[in-house]
Amino acid sequence: MSADDYTPHSGDAALEVSSYDLDLDYKPSTNRLTGTAVIRGSFRQVTRTMSLDLVGLAVSKVKVAGDARATFTQSDRKVKISLSTECERGEQFEITISYGGSPRPRRTRWGALGWEELEDGVLVASQPTGAATWFPCNDVPRDKARHTLVLTTDPLYTVATGAPATRRQAKGRSVWTFTPAAPMATYLSTVQIGRYARTDVRLGSTTGTILYPPLLQERVSRDFADLDAMMRTYETLFGPYPFERYTVVVTPDDLEIPLEAQAMGIFGANHIDGNGGLERLIAHELAHQWFGNSVGLAQWRDIWLNEGFACYAEWIWSEASAGPTAHRKALAHYARMLTESQDLVVSDPGPDAMFDDRVYKRGALALHAVRVAVGDDAFFAILRAWTRRFAHATATTPDFIALAERVSGVALAELLHPWLDRPELPPMPDAWSRDEPAPLTEAILLPRGISQPDGREQPRQGATAPDQR
Repeated sequence: MSADDYTPHSGDAALEVSSYDLDLDYKPSTNRLTGTAVIRGSFRQVTRTMSLDLVGLAVSKVKVAGDARATFTQSDRKVKISLSTECERGEQFEITISYGGSPRPRRTRWGALGWEELEDGVLVASQPTGAATWFPCNDVPRDKARHTLVLTTDPLYTVATGAPATRRQAKGRSVWTFTPAAPMATYLSTVQIGRYARTDVRLGSTTGTILYPPLLQERVSRDFADLDAMMRTYETLFGPYPFERYTVVVTPDDLEIPLEAQAMGIFGANHIDGNGGLERLIAHELAHQWFGNSVGLAQWRDIWLNEGFACYAEWIWSEASAGPTAHRKALAHYARMLTESQDLVVSDPGPDAMFDDRVYKRGALALHAVRVAVGDDAFFAILRAWTRRFAHATATTPDFIALAERVSGVALAELLHPWLDRPELPPMPDAWSRDEPAPLTEAILLPRGISQPDGREQPRQGATAPDQR
């Protein structure tokens, strides 16, 4: 049975995974990966079979705790396990899978996904179905679980996942251990391996690490100079940063787009120009830590809850850093979208269009409509309540509307319906064409130390780039 209509060949609706313990060995010179995965969880329904997603790697052994007669078969996309007896709903399981091979990206309607060998290192982009290229999993967004990773590799390489790490040497190789505290959807799991320089930074109430090719040090230093101010602004407006730390990786290779993973943003060398020209991308990926990574998706059709929110966060950062206000950006994007096709429903765009730029921009416009309707105080109270109520859990569009109405005291379902549930762009609300609202106020921003320019702490001026995402 499909666990998500947008990815019908991924996941098993009968399973709810609670933890993945991965012990991997990777040789960069040969792109050879061997591993053991211990997967624990429970059954969501009565079943005698279970399946896990795994692509391009061969399973050598499967052991089901308490069931010596369980058997398995493997297809090009699945490890299918037959149990000797029927299991009841709520019954727990533990499976140990040994596997290996040469990992590579899988081909999907969204392009190549998963484990990718770089010129010297590894990039893993798991969204939405790439996690199965490097470990067996229930690869659907609703199934958040604890992830522990031990990875052994050559000592010249740095390994990063977003989680705090320990490193030790064993038999001339490096053993990295990552134990994140928060549960994670499989599409947010990642491993980045490379010969990186490292800079540790203070970011608001937390700490961070920036990993980058040594030759890019000057450009990286300039482009991420505002990251602390950005974090403090977001913590003020969205609530506390939801993870232990934040890691940035800049790969030596060019990437089509930046990527988010849990507690990590990943950028290509082409995204770092040394002039802050693509600062909005840095703002976008950081915002995903609240919207998408902590508050996760219960189903892919609600992806606007990730991308619309992160896109609007770009506009908020522009406003908070003395750039164009979110209102001006909303007006500009509204005018631009009037010239585009009106055939996409934001709340259910379909799998082919779920990463369409209109999901991002119309989702952001829907949030701006709420902000104009309820005012800044209520709007940011909604965002903070959202990140608090669904922290490290999953949510849906109806969940957001219900919470927003409860927090603001305003009936918002009727307002949001044309923005989210109809293909045609709704008429511009009258309130948008009146006097422009004041920028983010001192009262909102001062609690975290970002003030208006008055001789005290000045906002950092960041260059803004034309919106391309």
